[in-house]
Amino acid sequence: MVDDILPKYWYNIIPDLPEPLPPPRDPPDAEFSRIDLLRQLIPREVLRQQFTVERLVKIPEEVLDRYVTIGRPTPLMRASKLEERLGTPARIYFKYEGATPTGSHKINTAIPQAHFAREEGIEHVTTETGAGQWGTAVSLAASLYSMSSTIFMVRVSYEHKPMRRVIMQLYGGEVYPSPSDLTDYGKRIKSEDSTHPGSLGIAMSEALEYALKRNYRYMIGSVLDVVILHQSVIGMETMKQLETLGEEADVLVGCVGGGSNFGGLVYPFIGSKKGKRYVAAASSEVPKFSRGEYKYDFPDSAGLLPLVKMISLGKDYVPPPIYSGGLRYHGVAPSLSLLMKNGVIEGVEYGEGEVFKAAKLFMETQGIVPAPESAHAIAAVIDEALAAKARKEKKVIVFNLSGHGLLDLTNYESMMRRWKDEKSSGL
Repeated sequence: MVDDILPKYWYNIIPDLPEPLPPPRDPPDAEFSRIDLLRQLIPREVLRQQFTVERLVKIPEEVLDRYVTIGRPTPLMRASKLEERLGTPARIYFKYEGATPTGSHKINTAIPQAHFAREEGIEHVTTETGAGQWGTAVSLAASLYSMSSTIFMVRVSYEHKPMRRVIMQLYGGEVYPSPSDLTDYGKRIKSEDSTHPGSLGIAMSEALEYALKRNYRYMIGSVLDVVILHQSVIGMETMKQLETLGEEADVLVGCVGGGSNFGGLVYPFIGSKKGKRYVAAASSEVPKFSRGEYKYDFPDSAGLLPLVKMISLGKDYVPPPIYSGGLRYHGVAPSLSLLMKNGVIEGVEYGEGEVFKAAKLFMETQGIVPAPESAHAIAAVIDEALAAKARKEKKVIVFNLSGHGLLDLTNYESMMRRWKDEKSSGL
């Protein structure tokens, strides 16, 4: 059964985009080539895959073996009790990426990146993390390949999510709150504001600087298209699982921080011309879809990486300390940005109050505690299911439950307390 479902190739959407993807470039006044700098930061094969135009990229046998070890293929489950509670004729399915040991989809790209780094003889990798899922995945993947890891965790998440920090450390990772005193950029930010909550862009810059000064390699968590390439195992598996059930997706939904879990589910369907609508759900507190500009911008706050054309709130944007740490990034993956510009993908945004209610309903009906990030997708699914109810449409809605929230209970407790306070005060 595993051989029937687990794909042997990753899917690359680049050759199937409606127009050529604008290439990365150096800023006009560049004192050094950021594109050349990538060769010092990123393993060679990862960099090759970032710029490949191959539609299908073969997954190495050792990576396939690791995928099986961490529980791939993950289950496709029907949210039948949620359907009943909503009274909708729609059929709702979710791909449960929380079934992996690290509790999220992030391990799908951490394993191949660690694999390619180890093939080059690299012994230490660095990265950043927001909510902690990516840092957890990197620390485990590095351990699986006998490498060390250093993770810069956005300070507000470092404080809000101590259990994420613990699990990274258990896997062998060194974890530091960002901004930190370990890098020149971190020191500069702290000197300007000693209470700075941090951001993914800042943590990314620290991880890059830390890697450059020590000849380590940097592992990419989201946004760049090589990450979405690796995450395509989600969608490739889902298509086969739906075929087994005799179902065809009408609407596909995922949450968006940088875009990797959404693209991982949806891109194979777009490439295969399956599905009628694709809905990306983001945070209204980090309003990339409604207020972001499609422009060339830096993926990291210090501007060490090349400029990429994407929907962005600006590299210096400091997001509010919402609980959905994985959605606090300032930009959207270049390929996803282009697809949104061309109207292929729809974007919606939800506030924390709406998201908490959606997560609570999902918990009560399906028994699974979703990650706060994934709960944005659930909110969109509920809206789609209620619209189907109003129109009496028996559509099939499929979404990516990109991770569980069992290490986010402190955050849920705070949200629950706030919701009760607002309810009692009549707000």
